[in-house]
Amino acid sequence: MSKIGFIGLGIMGRPMAGHLLDAGHQIVSVEHGKPIPQELADKGATVAANPKAVAEQAEVIITMVPDTPDVELVLFGEGGVIEGLKPGTLVIDMSSIAPIATQDFAKRIHDAGGEYVDAPVSGGEGGAINAALTIMVGATAEGFERALPILEVMGKTITHIGDHGAGQTCKVANQIVVALTIEAVAEGLLFASKAGADVAKVRESLLGGLAQSKILDVHGERMIKRTFDPGFKIKLHQKDLNLALEGARSLKLSLPGTANAQQLFQACAAHGGDDWDHAGILRALEQLADHEIGS
Repeated sequence: MSKIGFIGLGIMGRPMAGHLLDAGHQIVSVEHGKPIPQELADKGATVAANPKAVAEQAEVIITMVPDTPDVELVLFGEGGVIEGLKPGTLVIDMSSIAPIATQDFAKRIHDAGGEYVDAPVSGGEGGAINAALTIMVGATAEGFERALPILEVMGKTITHIGDHGAGQTCKVANQIVVALTIEAVAEGLLFASKAGADVAKVRESLLGGLAQSKILDVHGERMIKRTFDPGFKIKLHQKDLNLALEGARSLKLSLPGTANAQQLFQACAAHGGDDWDHAGILRALEQLADHEIGS
């Protein structure tokens, strides 16, 4: 069992750290202005003053924070991980951040004597709670081999995509597909509702055909029940689509569907929906249609 520094105990990180504790690992974290969750403290998780102090105690560091600047601050800012990094420490970033920055972070950790793995996840809060995350890994072969037993505690589908940054590239692709599929589900249910059909029965029927998807199942139900408390916040999906669109510009690639989904998320944000679940994209479409599904 390992002593793991886990930095980022939010919606996703909290259950992920809980699974590691249940598996017998030790967890040390930082407070980020508020105490660590009581359920983790009850299982033995401890607190260090800053990421440097976490690194001084841990054999493995996991970061699960919102964006690229957050990872950079935790790893390389004042009192950051790199100041306390011991030779051979495994650093696993499970955040969703920019692939090019990830390659730079990996080099800096390697130059300081550590091993870096980018391992972003998909599956949302439910996947984190059920230890059923899909984990996309960018690493050396040695880094992947070292990280795999830890990742297996938190996820079910774990794929070594390639070298550093490849995991993050895969996650950006995932977020493109997820955003466009959520939009497609919202448009389909909105069309059915506006035409006078029972949207619950429409969804039930579609789940038995070629349109079946986990998003139709999970987010379609959210839309019908209008439960937009976040499993994954719109503002975080906006961040991921920004990464996609910035990458597309550098690749001279057109992603028109992605750009359209980003504009719909922006419409939600303009109406105070930054913290809605990303299924809330439906609300932007409803405003355009002057119709609420089920009404």
